[in-house]
Amino acid sequence: MTLPQGTEKRRVVEEMFDRIAPRYDVMNGLISLGTHRRWKRLAVDALGVAPGSCVLDLACGTGDLLEEIDRVGAYGVGVDVSAGMLTAARRRGVPGMLVRASGDAMPLPTASVDGVVCGFALRNFVAIDDVLHEVARVLRQGARAAFLEVDRPTTPLLTGAHRLYFERVVPLVGGLLSDRSAYRYLPNSAAYLPDEDTLSALFVDAGFEPPEKRRLMMGAAQLVVSRRGGRPC
Repeated sequence: MTLPQGTEKRRVVEEMFDRIAPRYDVMNGLISLGTHRRWKRLAVDALGVAPGSCVLDLACGTGDLLEEIDRVGAYGVGVDVSAGMLTAARRRGVPGMLVRASGDAMPLPTASVDGVVCGFALRNFVAIDDVLHEVARVLRQGARAAFLEVDRPTTPLLTGAHRLYFERVVPLVGGLLSDRSAYRYLPNSAAYLPDEDTLSALFVDAGFEPPEKRRLMMGAAQLVVSRRGGRPC
């Protein structure tokens, strides 16, 4: 599958998430075998924010992470470029404020949030470095950002099983219940993610400390956490 690039990617991703929004929650539960909720709880807990804090949910989708932000007593601001996803979030009645905007140009003041979470969306941005710089801009000094993303297992046996599941099973189920082309794209979009060292360098260049990575589900997913440093982004 040929993956889109540049402005074409921006258009394709926005239209794709608009299409899959009505069945997105159902598919998330199936694809992650029901574990995505626990991962999202881990991501919010990793921020270590106090009650009353303001936390940004970047690429918020239908609002699962906003519910976790509310659980810890913080106020959530959900930002997403997809109108369809934001509509689904409003129908669910998720807590917090919802804003339609791109991750590389958010209508938020500098140093205005006490934490940032992002669930499985980093690879969908056109330019990861631009998004990390924007996240660093809106995040106050010393606060943390936590990114959930897909990953690849490191052992041959797990790699083979992971590839079979995400390249064969996920598109099949997605085609039956939602949108086949979208669920062919989503597994293949892991190719957009830079390797661990390159991603770490992008964080540091944006003004973060070197990130810490936690492998989830035997390496099928990852939680990357970093603290906003003191130098300008």
